[in-house]
Amino acid sequence: MSNRFLNALWLQITCSRLQELRGSLSQEPIYLFFHLFIFRTSVQKTSATRQRFHIVKMEKYRFKALLSLSFIVTVFGILVLVCMDSPTNYIHYTPPTIRASPTNNKFKIPEASNSITPINGSKHLMVSAFIDHRLDGVIRVISIINRNSLQPLYCVYCSTEHDCRTVQADVQIHTDHFRFPYGASDVICKGKHIQNSTHVLILSQLTTVLNLSSTDEKDSVDPKMEYLPIQNKVARETFKFNFTICISNLFGDYNNVLQFAQTMEMYKLLGVQHVVIYKTKCGPDLEKLLKHYETEGILEIVSWPIDKFLNPSSGWNIETHKGDVHYYGQLVTLNECIYRHMYQSRYVLLKNIDEIIMPYKHTNLPSLMEDLQSANPNVGVFLIENHIFPKTQFEDSGKFKRAEWNNIPGVNIMEHIYREPDRKNIYNPTKMIVNPRKVQQTSVHSTLKEMGGCYHVPFDVCRIVHVRVPLQGHLTKDQLFVDKRVWDFEQELIPNVDQTLKLSGLLNVSS
Repeated sequence: MSNRFLNALWLQITCSRLQELRGSLSQEPIYLFFHLFIFRTSVQKTSATRQRFHIVKMEKYRFKALLSLSFIVTVFGILVLVCMDSPTNYIHYTPPTIRASPTNNKFKIPEASNSITPINGSKHLMVSAFIDHRLDGVIRVISIINRNSLQPLYCVYCSTEHDCRTVQADVQIHTDHFRFPYGASDVICKGKHIQNSTHVLILSQLTTVLNLSSTDEKDSVDPKMEYLPIQNKVARETFKFNFTICISNLFGDYNNVLQFAQTMEMYKLLGVQHVVIYKTKCGPDLEKLLKHYETEGILEIVSWPIDKFLNPSSGWNIETHKGDVHYYGQLVTLNECIYRHMYQSRYVLLKNIDEIIMPYKHTNLPSLMEDLQSANPNVGVFLIENHIFPKTQFEDSGKFKRAEWNNIPGVNIMEHIYREPDRKNIYNPTKMIVNPRKVQQTSVHSTLKEMGGCYHVPFDVCRIVHVRVPLQGHLTKDQLFVDKRVWDFEQELIPNVDQTLKLSGLLNVSS
C-alpha cells in the first residue's frame, strides 16, 4: 500500500483513539488505563517522530488520570476518618435534633411547669439542673431517687440551637436518707459541649426519645415531656445578696404568724437581704403575711408540691412518722437552695422557720462572718449550735405581753427568755452558715461533701435562739438559763413587727 494511504489510515485511528481518551476521563480509572494501553500500541506502528509526539500527549493524559484517582482516594479517606471519630462515652444512636414546628418559625423546648417533675418510665423525680463549674462544668440535676427501684438513667441535654445529645448519667444518692425509700440525689451528666446546653431531660429508657427531628412522625417530641432549664451558666464573683436564708419546708396548717413576723424582722436587723421558703401549704393568716413579704421583695416562695407525687413524712424518724421521704423532702430542698443561690449570695443560712441564728458578740451577721472568715480563710461551713427556749416558760414581768398582739396567732418570742441547758452525753444539733460555692452535698445538721472543712462556732460567739416545745420539759424555771439577747433589739423590732402586721391586714390600723 502507498505511504499516502497508510498516513491517512494512521490519522483516522489516532483521532478515533483521542476521542475515546477524552470520554474515558469521566470513567473509572481502570478503563482509562486500558484505553491508554491500546493507544500506545497503535502509536508504536508509526514513525519514530510521530511516536515521540504522541507519547508526550499520552503522558499528559496519564497525569490527569492519576490526579483524578488521587482525588477519589483522598475523599474516601476523609469520609472514613470522620465516621471513625465517634466518642465512646455516647450512646450510639443518631443524636436527635429538634427542628422548628411547622406552625412556628422558632421551636421552643418545653420547660417543666412545676418544681418537681417525674422521670418517665421510673419512680424517680427530677427537681432542678445546674452547671457545676467546680467539676469541669458537668450538669448536676437535683433529684429524688427511689432507692428500691434503681435503674440506668440517661441525660438528654440540648443547646440553644436545639441540638440534643444523650449520655448515660451517674446517679449519686446522698448518704443521709434516714432509711426512707426516697432520698435526695444528684444525677450527673457529662458530655461534649455540655456547657453550651440550655435544657436537660432525664430518661430511664432510650426508646423514650429516639427521633426529635420531625413533629409528624410517631416518635416526635411528646408535648408532655418537660425539660429542666439549666441554671448557673456563669460562675460569678460578685453577688446580689450577702446573706440568704433557706427555710427548707412549710407544710400542713402552720399558722404561727407572730413568731414568723418577729423572726423575719429580726433577720432584717441582723443584715439578711433574702429569704427563701419551700412551701407546700400553710394556714390562712400566715398566707397573708407571706404575700406581704413577697411583695416587699425580701421573700422568695418556691412552690413545693411534694405531696402530689409522694407520701411525705412529717418527721425525721421513719418509725414514728411513716412516709416515702424524710420531712417533706427537707434534704432535697436544702441542697436545691444551695445550688439555686450559689452565684447569687455570698453566704447561705440553712435553718428551720422558727430558728434565729443569733450573734452574741457582734451586732449583726456581716460583722460576725467577717471575723469568722478572716480567722478561718479556707473554711466554707460554719456550724452553729441549736438551743431550746421552751415556749411553756414565760418571763415574769409581762412587759412584752402586748394587747395589740392578743389576736395575732402564734408565739411571742419576746416573752420566752429561758434557755434549756445542754444535756450530758447527748449530741447538740447544729445548723449552718455556708459559702455555697464550697458545698457539694448537705444534710440537715452538717454537710456531706464540702471543700475547705468545717468550723464549729463557739457557743458564746453565736448560737440559735429556738423558741419551741421543750425537750427537757421536766425542768423548772430555776433550772433554766436566762437569755435576754432578743431584748437588745426591742426598740426597732416591735414597731417593725407592728407595721408589717398592719400592712398584711392582720392588725387594725388603729391598734
